[in-house]
Amino acid sequence: MWVDMSATDLAGAVRFYTELFGWQGEDLGEESGHYTMMRKDGKMAAAIGPQMNPQAPPSWTSYVATTDAAASAKKVKDAGGQVVMEPFEVMQAGHMAGFMDPTGAFICVWQPAQHQGAEHVNAPGGFCWNELQTRDKEAAKKFYSSVFGWTPKEQSLEGGAYIEFELNGKTIAGCLPMGDNFPPNVPSNWLVYFAVDDCDAAVAKIQQLGGKLLMPAMDSPAGRFAAVADPQGAAFAVIKLPR
Repeated sequence: MWVDMSATDLAGAVRFYTELFGWQGEDLGEESGHYTMMRKDGKMAAAIGPQMNPQAPPSWTSYVATTDAAASAKKVKDAGGQVVMEPFEVMQAGHMAGFMDPTGAFICVWQPAQHQGAEHVNAPGGFCWNELQTRDKEAAKKFYSSVFGWTPKEQSLEGGAYIEFELNGKTIAGCLPMGDNFPPNVPSNWLVYFAVDDCDAAVAKIQQLGGKLLMPAMDSPAGRFAAVADPQGAAFAVIKLPR
């Protein structure tokens, strides 16, 4: 229901994504640590904030909606995950907590108050998919089923298996088992996909702006996509959705 990025260079990150997606940044002020709301056509699309942990690399974070952050934290512990950030209140916006799943991927939950989540989604300049890339798919399937009630649906695709998590019959997120094509130093992670008008043009612009291509553009049933990184090294994906 929400994504944000932690940056070592906040101004540089805001500038990069503004030029890439046509976002407009709104600095929420010193009280919020200059957390910057990124809007597309006036609607909230994502946010960029300062890196709170100097040891952690710049990265995008996915948030799952919950009605009770404390209850979610207990489920995480019971399912073998690690609570990295205990539930806490974020001003009047809501409550959040951060977890590490048993395979090493970081994800957050958000219990909404004033902040209800992204308003611009599934359209160019908005996030449209969240994918767990994991080195232990069985542990991941068990964990997310226990914590969020997601049902894993595994399917065979060219190059290997792919899992879609469903809730009440609707797809929530994806899960990609990490094979030998992933560098061994890349940990399990949640990858955020942003929709674009033209995948190849977006990749070219990312490189022009100082970003890197991590995985060349390729076609899939979901659309043409590529994995990239911004100039600070935060990984994400861009995808041209079918009409």
